[in-house]
Amino acid sequence: MTYDAVVVGGGPSGATAAEDLARAGKRVALLDRAGRIKPCGGAIPPRLIVDFDIPDSQLVARITTARMISPTGRHVDIPIENGFVGMVDREHFDEFLRARAARTGAHRHTGTFLRIERDGDGPRVIYRDRATQEERTLATRLVIGADGARSEVARQEMPGGSTIPYVIAYHEIISAPAPTGTYDPDRCDVVYDGRISPDFYGWVFPHGAQASVGMGTAVNGVNLKTATAALREAAGLAGCDTIRREGAPIPLRPLDRWDNGHDLVLAGDAAGVVAPSSGEGIYYAMVGGRVAATAALSALVTGRPRDLSTARKMFMKEHKTVFKVLRSMQDAYYKSDERRERFVSLCHDVDVQKLTFEAYMNKKLVTARPMAHLRIGLKNIAHLTRLVPEAYT
Repeated sequence: MTYDAVVVGGGPSGATAAEDLARAGKRVALLDRAGRIKPCGGAIPPRLIVDFDIPDSQLVARITTARMISPTGRHVDIPIENGFVGMVDREHFDEFLRARAARTGAHRHTGTFLRIERDGDGPRVIYRDRATQEERTLATRLVIGADGARSEVARQEMPGGSTIPYVIAYHEIISAPAPTGTYDPDRCDVVYDGRISPDFYGWVFPHGAQASVGMGTAVNGVNLKTATAALREAAGLAGCDTIRREGAPIPLRPLDRWDNGHDLVLAGDAAGVVAPSSGEGIYYAMVGGRVAATAALSALVTGRPRDLSTARKMFMKEHKTVFKVLRSMQDAYYKSDERRERFVSLCHDVDVQKLTFEAYMNKKLVTARPMAHLRIGLKNIAHLTRLVPEAYT
C-alpha cells in the first residue's frame, strides 16, 4: 500500500495533521514511538478548545488566575476574565488525539523513525517496529515530520534542522496537596527567579489531583533537578509524592524553511514553533499540524511540490507578529533578576493584564486600545532605561 502521507510523530502536531488528512479522505499513516510523555505545563487556551474540538473530559483543571512571582518574592495575581485556561495531562491528551486520528481513518504504526529512502516511486519511510524490532517500510507520496524539537526527520532532511536553539525543560508531576496559602488548584504560578532559572522561568501548574512543577533553561551546567527541588520547597510542595519526572528540549525559534521543495514538510516542535517568552507549545503545535496538513493536501491535489511551502506562510501570516513581540519581551526582561523584578512590576498594570490575556486567549494581538499600547510602551521604556525603581508599578 502506498500512503498519500506518512506523519512521523504522534504528539499534538502530528496527530492533528494525520486527523485532518484522514478527514479529507487521504490515506494516512501515523508513526509514533509511544511510551514517551513530553514535559509540559499542559495549558491550553480557549481558542484551542474551540478550534480543535477538545471535550471537557480532557480538561483536568480550569485556571482562573495567573500569579507572577518576582526574584524577591513579590507577586501579582492576574485574573483571567470572561473564561479560563484549560489544563491537560499530556500522558492522556496526546493519546486522545492519536486515537481520534485513528477513528477518523489514519493507520497507526508504533516504532522509531530511522530514515527516508527514495526511488522512482517516491519516498519510503523506514522505521524500527517497536514490538518486533524489525525494520519496516511505509511507501508514501509525502512525509510530514512532526517528531519533536530534536527531530530526526529535520536533522536528516532539512538545512538547519539540527542547529535550532532550544531550552531544556524539566518537570515533576506530583500529587497535589490540599489548597493552602501557597497552593491554589485554580491558579498557575509563574516564577521569574534566577535561582530557579537564569534565563527562563519556573512554574507550578495544577492538574486536578496532580500538579506540574518545573523549569526551563538554555544555560549549560544548571542542575534541573536541584532547581526544581528549590522551586518545590519555596512553593510548599517538597513533601508531595512524586509521580514521574520528565525532561525534553523546547525550541525557541521557527526554522527559516519547513519544506524541502519536493516531498516533505515539518510541523510543530520539529519546525520550531514554540512561543518565545512563555514557552507555550500545544496550541502552536496543533496549528502547525493543521497548516502542514493543509499544505500537503494542496500538493497532493495539484501535484505541485511548491505548495508545501504554504504551511510556513500560513502560520507566519497569523502568528509572526506575536512571536516577534514575545521574543522582544524575553530578550528585554529575562537577562537578569533586576529585569525580572521590573517585569513583574509591569504585570501590576491593568492595561498589561488585559492586553496580555486577551492576546493569549484569542491568539492575536489586541489593536482596539491604542492608548493602552502607548501607556505600556512608555512604562517599558521607563523600566528598561531605569528611569523608575524596580518596584514601580
